Amino acid sequence: MKRRATPEADLQRAVVVALRFALPKGAIVHHCVNEVTEAGPRGARRQAILVGMGVHPGFADLIVLCDGRVLFLELKSLKGRLSPAQEGFRDAVLALGFGWALVRTMDDALGALADYGIITRVVQVGERDTQRNASAQRVGAGTPERRVTS
Repeated sequence: MKRRATPEADLQRAVVVALRFALPKGAIVHHCVNEVTEAGPRGARRQAILVGMGVHPGFADLIVLCDGRVLFLELKSLKGRLSPAQEGFRDAVLALGFGWALVRTMDDALGALADYGIITRVVQVGERDTQRNASAQRVGAGTPERRVTS
């Protein structure tokens, strides 16, 4: 039996692994199950239970809690589109002053952290400080690369 392609789920697993590695100790990356994919009356019943327990339509795929900041990440495939509920959730979160980002690639995820001011252990060579940039150039690092800091 051939495995069904799941680009968003595959991306989410990869992003979670990368964020757990890149974020400082103590940071939290969490996925909240927001829907039941089981068809029929049993699935509808389970979805109704979840809604009664506080599931919010359009809730983001991942929540990042780090250094007093909250960032919501919505993961989509390269061609994926936000649903109206997801657009509504995005607008509400931004209006409350939290961060929200659409993530289609690993670079999008790391860039969203940087854009929202969350400092990670992954930095661009040369962005850390002038001294590290100069030493990197002396050893022949011609193009910037991501490097993990301690």
